[in-house]
Amino acid sequence: MTERAASPFSPRTVLGMVVVGGLAFIAFLWLIGAGMTGGNTNNGQATVGGKGLTGYAAMADYLEARGYAVSRVQSKANLKQGGLLVLTPPGNADAKVISRIVEQRRRIGPTLVILPKWITRQVSAQESAKAQPGWTALEGAMAPGWGGFHDAESVEISPMRAGGRTARWTGGGTMGELPNSESVMSAKGDNLIPLVTGDQDGRMLAGYAGNDGGMTDSLDAIAQTEDEIEPGDDDGLYPLVFVYEPDLVNNYGFGDAANARLAERLVQASLDGAEKKVMFDLTLNGFARSQNLLTLAFTPPFLAATLCLLLAALVTGWRAFNRFGPPRLATRTLAFGKRALVSNAAGLVRRTGRLYLVAPPYADRARERLARALALPQRLDPEATEQAIDRALAARAPQAEPFSQAAARLRAARSPRELLRAAQALHSLERTLIR
Repeated sequence: MTERAASPFSPRTVLGMVVVGGLAFIAFLWLIGAGMTGGNTNNGQATVGGKGLTGYAAMADYLEARGYAVSRVQSKANLKQGGLLVLTPPGNADAKVISRIVEQRRRIGPTLVILPKWITRQVSAQESAKAQPGWTALEGAMAPGWGGFHDAESVEISPMRAGGRTARWTGGGTMGELPNSESVMSAKGDNLIPLVTGDQDGRMLAGYAGNDGGMTDSLDAIAQTEDEIEPGDDDGLYPLVFVYEPDLVNNYGFGDAANARLAERLVQASLDGAEKKVMFDLTLNGFARSQNLLTLAFTPPFLAATLCLLLAALVTGWRAFNRFGPPRLATRTLAFGKRALVSNAAGLVRRTGRLYLVAPPYADRARERLARALALPQRLDPEATEQAIDRALAARAPQAEPFSQAAARLRAARSPRELLRAAQALHSLERTLIR
C-alpha cells in the first residue's frame, strides 16, 4: 500500500505555471522564426524603419493609415510575392543584386526604387536634449554609384533655385515644395518617362522605364510629357518606377502634406488597380534573414502541422496534469495489525471472485461463538448445537428468525448482495442472544 504526500502547490497554481510557461515558450519560438530577435532598423539609415530625416517610416505609416497592406521584408524569398515592392538600397549597394531583384520582379509585380542621396550621422543625446532614437543630421549629398544598374540614365545633384524661391515640384496632379533647395537629385535618360518634375526648370525628379513594355494606364495618365508614349516590345512586364529625389517621399519631405499625397499617387499608379499591397525591402540595407526551420514552422503550409503538434502537446499535458497527483510516499509492503491482515485477506478473496466460499466458515464461526456464550456442551454435534441456539433465541425473541434458517440461507447465498444480507441477519441474531 502507498500513500500520497500533500502537494506544496494547489492544482490551479501548477496549471497556471504550465500554461504561462508554455505560451512564453511558443511566443519565443515564433519571435525567432519571424526574425524579431534583434537588428534595430531605426538606426539612422534610409530604410522603412528609419525615423530620422532620410527614413521612410512616415511613408509606411501613412500608407497603412490609408488602407494599404504594408509589410517589411527581411527574407529574400518574400521578394517574389505579388504587390508593389519598394526598394530603398544604400549608396554602396551591389548593383548586380539590385538588378537581379528588379529583373525577377518584372513579371511578378511593380517595383518602386527610391535612390539614396544624403550622407548622415546619428544625433546623440549630448548634442540635443530633444534627440530621439534614429534621429539624424545631414552631412552632405552624394549620388549613388551603382555601375551596372541602368547605366543608360545619368543622375546628378545640383541646386534648384529660381528668383530666390523654394524648390518646387509638380506631378501626379498636384504640386509641392522640397525641404531642401541646395541639393536636388534628378536624372536624364532616353528610356525614362517623367512623372514628377521641377517646377522651375523641368528636371526629372521621378520617372519610370516606359520603352520596355512596363507601362500602365495609371502611369501614363500622370506622365509629365507631351510626346506620345509608344509601348515597348514586351508588354507583359510590370512597371519599374524610380524616385530620384528621395526628399519627395522620405520623412524629411513628409513635413509637407503635398508630398504625402504624391507618394500615395505614385503607389496607386504603380499598382494600377491591383491589390493594395506594398512591401518595403530591408534585405538590401543589411537586415536580410535567411529561412530556417523555425521560420518554416510558422509559415503556411507548415503552420498547419505546427498547430497540430502544439494541440497534441496541449492534450498530452492536460492528460498528465489530471492523471498524476502529489508524489507517493513509500510504505511497508505488509502493514502491521489485524486491520491490515483483514484488508489484505478481503482483497485476495475479492480478486479471486469466489466470495461465496466464505459463507459456510462465517456461519460455523458464529455458531461456535454462540455455543460458548450460551455454555452449551462441547460434545453436541453442529445440528444439535443450532437447535439449542434456536430454543434460546425463541425464548429471548419469539418473533426472530431461527438461527438455523439464517445460517442455512447464508450458506446457500451466491451473489454479493445475498451474502451481505444473510451475514447481517446472522450478526443481528448473534447480538440479540449475547446482549
